[in-house]
Amino acid sequence: MSHTFLMEIGLEEIPAHVVTPSAAQLVEKTEKFLKEQRMDFDEVQTYSTPRRLTVKVTGLADKQPDIQEEAKGPAKKIAYDKDGNWSKAAQGFARGQGVSVDDIFFKELKGTEYVYVKKFIEGKAAADVMQGMRDVAMDLKFPTMMRWGTNDFQYVRPIRWIVAMLDDQVIPFKILNIESGNVSQGHRFLGKPVELKSADDYVEALRAEKVIVDAAERKSMIRGQINDLAQKNNWKIVIDEDLLEEVNNLVEYPTVFAGSFDEKYLSVPDQVLITSMKDHQRFFYVTDQNGKLLPNFVSVRNGNTEYLENVVQGNEKVLTARLEDAKFFYEEDQKQSIADYVERLKKVMFHDKIGTIYEKMARVRLLAAQIGKFVGLNDQELADLDRAAQIYKFDLVTGMVGEFAELQGVMGEIYARLQGENDNVAAAIREEYMPTSAEGELPTTKVGAVLSIADKIDSIQAFFAAGMIPSGSNDPYALRRQALGIVRIALARNWKLSVPMMLKFVENAMNERPDLYKNIMPGDEQKDMQQFIIDRLAQIMNGDKQLRHDVLDTVVANPENAFVDIEEAAKILGKHLEDDDFKETIEALTRVGRMAKKAPNFEDDAVLKAELFENESEKKLAEAVKKVATAFEQADLEEKFNQLASLKDPITDYFDSTMIMAKDEDVKQNRLLQLKQIADLTKDFGELDNLNVK
Repeated sequence: MSHTFLMEIGLEEIPAHVVTPSAAQLVEKTEKFLKEQRMDFDEVQTYSTPRRLTVKVTGLADKQPDIQEEAKGPAKKIAYDKDGNWSKAAQGFARGQGVSVDDIFFKELKGTEYVYVKKFIEGKAAADVMQGMRDVAMDLKFPTMMRWGTNDFQYVRPIRWIVAMLDDQVIPFKILNIESGNVSQGHRFLGKPVELKSADDYVEALRAEKVIVDAAERKSMIRGQINDLAQKNNWKIVIDEDLLEEVNNLVEYPTVFAGSFDEKYLSVPDQVLITSMKDHQRFFYVTDQNGKLLPNFVSVRNGNTEYLENVVQGNEKVLTARLEDAKFFYEEDQKQSIADYVERLKKVMFHDKIGTIYEKMARVRLLAAQIGKFVGLNDQELADLDRAAQIYKFDLVTGMVGEFAELQGVMGEIYARLQGENDNVAAAIREEYMPTSAEGELPTTKVGAVLSIADKIDSIQAFFAAGMIPSGSNDPYALRRQALGIVRIALARNWKLSVPMMLKFVENAMNERPDLYKNIMPGDEQKDMQQFIIDRLAQIMNGDKQLRHDVLDTVVANPENAFVDIEEAAKILGKHLEDDDFKETIEALTRVGRMAKKAPNFEDDAVLKAELFENESEKKLAEAVKKVATAFEQADLEEKFNQLASLKDPITDYFDSTMIMAKDEDVKQNRLLQLKQIADLTKDFGELDNLNVK
């Protein structure tokens, strides 16, 4: 016989962004609990609203399976006392297992005999097992936790009721002073308490009290009502999926409605109006069939259609106040020039340990110029980049960005165009902030991409030099995201940027303008910074499910290589893993690498001396390496791998015939130099020692 189990945790309203991940976490922990308790089940379902997190288990087994197992006790030699009677150790073991000493038998394990007993563990009934769901409920973790009353217990919001039922039976447990039962709560304003007759009644019983507990059903209702409104009015309503998810987790019984605002506010840029509606009021914006913004908005009420006109008027009033502010700031901001705003940045701190925003722009200008030349920007692009770098933070001190912080960069582009800046410069001001999330959109212009990289490198270097290095989950300045952005832009543009190269650009900038680095002089932290950025590259590459971890460890081990080359090296190694001679090739090259590590620091112009060769294999290897090295610099990574693979046989013959650590010091050094020259060629692929070829 199978059962249905239901647990609902009733709460004060949960923040919208917490609802969905918390419901998923509840499912995960429930499944783990059931598996640990050896309880078979068909499915674990979840329901959620702003006021409840619910889990429903269907097809739950009647009881745990019985267990017949052997328990191991002490060694036989201590199971008896000196008189041949059972020792206290044996007696205690038997007692602890719920059997008598008469049930003891012996088994040999690794040459030693031990005491064993067979014991039978009867499975618990489902009703007893499911009381443990109390611990599952209490074990949920949330991004923000709070205490209430005089309790030390922390949770996302105060718990107000608990439902725990196995079919029609209440499963008793208690969290703080809240006892589980079979009474849920309907909609805060439209419903009443609900006494559940059975766990299977949950969805429909709550629906009768104006609560749609299925989040997917609620979302479908909202989407359908929005589409109906759009069709009725010949509108296009842009359904932002993130906003839809958020709104869905703000309501228990959704009713979509439309409102309007005065057309005079359409003189304000669309981005400002959309931000006011979407980010501040959680409204969906409306356009005509050609995509032109209309003076209308769509929102979702947590309730039915009663008195809906009052709700519409209230929302219109709130939005109008917001738009009036936006219109005022937009008009006032245009009364000053970009130069005026840039001048004000001299007194605005980027960070008190680093300096002003004006100083940051000056550093970024120096970095951007170097990066722009390196990646091949033409003269006009370099001129646009230089102009953008001089002004790109100016909008931070405008009234609009002061009121709508999320519009930084966006307003900079708008105001720059209004004041005559060209497309490249204006776009770069906005694109400098990209990507704004781990998977966010990348800059579309080369000027914007370079400015974005330069700004992010400056931020990371400055915070590292100031001792504010991210640790654990603590990253208040989003340096991980910025490092990820640098890598993603470089990979997308196929620019051969590396961390050491960017650090060299920082050093050059510091030498040119040391006054800009007085508080953030590059120092010992640069090695940590290098690894920090390489870790972000590894994070991106780790998303490739086909990439073996040892290949990843291999290619990221040499941060001197460009990001694009590290990524390409991983693809090439992965491609050749199944080659018949791959194992032998890597073993030969790694043997060279291990021996080369014993070599001293040779001068860059050190020359191999053929007159010190003592056997034919040394000569043949030198000729093979010379042939490879001649074409190596211009070869792509695929060809480089093939050329290295061609050295397998000469290397094998060399080691078979040659004692590297010869007694003659000159001969030994010559041989180490020969191996080091080969090892240097392998660096394009990282640290081959990390490859698992066993």
